[in-house]
Amino acid sequence: MNDIMSVMKARHSVRQYLDRPVPGQIRETLDAYVKELNGESGLNIQMIYDEPECFGSARAKYGRFEGCSNYVSLVGPKGMKNLDEKCGYYGEKLVLKAQELGLNTCWVALTRGASAAKVSGNETEVIIISLGYGKTQGAERKSKRPADVSNVTDGSPEWFGKGIEAALLAPTAINQQKFRFTLSGNRVSAQTGKLGPCLKIDLGIVKCHFELGAGRENFEWAD
Repeated sequence: MNDIMSVMKARHSVRQYLDRPVPGQIRETLDAYVKELNGESGLNIQMIYDEPECFGSARAKYGRFEGCSNYVSLVGPKGMKNLDEKCGYYGEKLVLKAQELGLNTCWVALTRGASAAKVSGNETEVIIISLGYGKTQGAERKSKRPADVSNVTDGSPEWFGKGIEAALLAPTAINQQKFRFTLSGNRVSAQTGKLGPCLKIDLGIVKCHFELGAGRENFEWAD
C-alpha cells in the first residue's frame, strides 16, 4: 500500500452513501484481495454488492445508515481460535485497501438487518463492514494520547512510536480505544479492556494498524 499512514489518516467512518455502483475494475481488485486474505487467514470473508436489504431495516435507520447497498461479511469457522480478533485484523486490511481505492467504509455490529452472506452450519458471521462512495469523507474523532495506550517514552524506538500513532488512528467500537501496547526489548504485547462492545474485534483492528505503522520486521508479538 502506498503511504499507509496517509491512508489511515484519511479514513473515517461513513454511514451515508451515494447511489453510485462500485466499478467492475475495483470489484475485481477487492475480490482478488479477499481471496488472498481468506487463503492467509482461514476465514470466509465475502464481498456483497448491490444488495440494499441489509441496510433497509429499522435497525440500520436507527444507526443512521443511508444508501448502503455494498458490504463485507466477516465469516469464519465456529470454534476458530481468536476468531473475533482475526476478523478485526483481516477486516481492517480490507478497509484500508478500500480506502486506498477511493471507497468509504464503516464497521457495523448491530445496526443493520440480515446479510446475504452464505454461512454454513459450521460457520458464524462475526461482523460486517459497509462499503461504497460516501456522501462525505466522514469526520475526525477525538483520540487518546500515546501515553494513555502504551508505555512509550522519549527513549522508545522510533518504530514503536509510529506503531502507537497508527494504532490510535484505528477505528474502535464507539471510539472506546480500550487497548494497550507494552514494549519489552523487541517484544510487544497487546491487551484489550475487560468491559465494552467488540473488544476482541477492536484488538485485531488496532494490531493491524500497529503492524503497518511499526513495520513487522522490527518486533515480535509477545502474545
